[in-house]
Amino acid sequence: MDFLIASAARALAAGDPLGALNHIALRGDASALALRGIAMAQLGDFRRAKTLLRSAARGFDPKDALSRARCVVAEAEIALVSRELAWPEKALEAARAALQAHGDPANAAHARHLQARRQLLIGRLDDAERALAALDPASLAPAARAVHELIAAGIALRRLRMQPARAALAQAELAAGHAGIPALMAEVESASLILSSPAARLIGRGAQRPLLLDEVEALLASDTLVVDACRHAVREADAVVPLASRPVLFALAHALGEAWPQAAPRETLIAQAFRTAYFDETHRARLRVEIGRLRAALRPVAGIVATRNGFTLKPKAGREVVVLARPVDDADREQGAILAFLADGEAWSSSALALALNASQRTVQRTLDALAAAGKVQPCGQGRARRWMTPPMPGFTTTLLLPAALAGR
Repeated sequence: MDFLIASAARALAAGDPLGALNHIALRGDASALALRGIAMAQLGDFRRAKTLLRSAARGFDPKDALSRARCVVAEAEIALVSRELAWPEKALEAARAALQAHGDPANAAHARHLQARRQLLIGRLDDAERALAALDPASLAPAARAVHELIAAGIALRRLRMQPARAALAQAELAAGHAGIPALMAEVESASLILSSPAARLIGRGAQRPLLLDEVEALLASDTLVVDACRHAVREADAVVPLASRPVLFALAHALGEAWPQAAPRETLIAQAFRTAYFDETHRARLRVEIGRLRAALRPVAGIVATRNGFTLKPKAGREVVVLARPVDDADREQGAILAFLADGEAWSSSALALALNASQRTVQRTLDALAAAGKVQPCGQGRARRWMTPPMPGFTTTLLLPAALAGR
């Protein structure tokens, strides 16, 4: 490696892309193209970065497996940041194995971190945890150690394990400080703000208040009966009744929880469950059927009693009923889930959102069009290059806004 390439590589490792470009901007050899691609990625020009990296990969000798593998890993990172979640996992795993086999453990660990970050982003927490477990954080450089701890904190936050999350964030802050990379330190600081931001609202006995993640963890660990509108389930300590795939039953449970300890009027239940302002005896008959189904589903944790005015939830003796709701109201569940992903500030494609939500791309596109019409999201680019963005909601964490389908992963 010549002096200019080495200097540019050191600048990139320190988070100084402009300094790196000063060394190699006028060079067209494969090594320089690869470093220029990484520099452009750090500056946010992902399209140019991908073009440079692919040119570099073609320019390397076919026998130079190490350099080609590094280009693949760099392109995979760009795909992750660009939210191109359908990028081939097998290519990244093959590159990681090549890096490990050719004596580049640092970049092999970076590839492993990219695998874990992708799994975390789409809610595959067990897979992300296994990827992290394959690495020894003590052997990593400070910057890689900070990334490792950030991923560990993300897994803990998604599972509402606040003590491990705080410990991981503290280690990430320490490692980022040792690395001295401003962008990395800012990322750790941003992640730490989640701990002090409202994550949900507690609704009970006619009142409501915001909750931090620590309070949410304590609530879900208690024996309070919780109608969880963030994950679409009814919970009591370790007992969970998932209702994400049964929206009518969840709408009824939500209305009963908000009304508790009073009865929820039949008219209110019909309006919320069936989304109609006009109803007749057929709606009342359907309500009786759906209440019967909900009663059977909730039997392990609570009963439902018919009264003269409506229906009332009956938890086990002496237990409270509360509703755990999103920090802001979203009338449509699909819209709320998409806004939760877009709130990370990155530009997402509709195909990436469909993969993360485990939904059809057509459904996601319809929801995006509705959100755009309401001014909540905005597109950029055309055709396959189109991406969707929205600024993060200030003061709110999105951990609990992720779709209910991810809750059990």
